[in-house]
Amino acid sequence: MVVATGASTRQVGAMADHLVQQIKGGGFGRPGVEGMGQCDWVLIDAGDVIVHLFRPEVREFYNLEKMWTADLEKEAEQATV
Repeated sequence: MVVATGASTRQVGAMADHLVQQIKGGGFGRPGVEGMGQCDWVLIDAGDVIVHLFRPEVREFYNLEKMWTADLEKEAEQATV
C-alpha cells in the first residue's frame, strides 16, 4: 500500500493520471481507479499494489496511518504498566 499527498485537487488528479499511464505503459494492465471525479481521495488498484492519493485535509481526516499505529500505541501502554 502506498499513501501519498498532493497539494490540491489538480495535483492529486495529475498524479493519478500519470501513475495510471505508467502502470498501463509498463504492461501491468489497466488499474481500477476510484475518486477521479472529485480528486480529494483517489484510489488506484494496481493488483498487488494499492495507491491512495489525498489532498492534505482529507488525508488528515481519514488518517489511514492510524491503522498501523494503534497496535504500537497499545503495546507501548502495556509495556509501561
